[in-house]
Amino acid sequence: MSTGHKGFTLIEVLVALAVVAIAFAATMRSMAQSIDTTMVLRDKSYALWIAQNRLALHELGQDWPSLDTRDGTATMAGREWRWQEKVISTPLENLRRIEIEITAIESDYVLARLIGFLRKPSAKSPS
Repeated sequence: MSTGHKGFTLIEVLVALAVVAIAFAATMRSMAQSIDTTMVLRDKSYALWIAQNRLALHELGQDWPSLDTRDGTATMAGREWRWQEKVISTPLENLRRIEIEITAIESDYVLARLIGFLRKPSAKSPS
């Protein structure tokens, strides 16, 4: 009659711990990548909203900006963002193209780019 051993050997325990450690490391890396992706998408969404706000301000103010490049900053979600607007002429004399780019203050990477068109305000106001 042979004596039966109950339980795991030291080698089996070490192999099991190694497998669990590798699985945890892969899970942590996947979670870190998901968090990074979420943060980038959040920043791109904020940047696009800022660009849309800039274009809406021109449309509501019935601006007819000069043909040049302007830049400035805007605050959204408790952060500062840098915007740049480039106004370009079009073949139609009553229409101007405006290109708006948004970057984070701490980076030069363009997070959002929006192109819109502004119509020259008429002299008569609609009744």
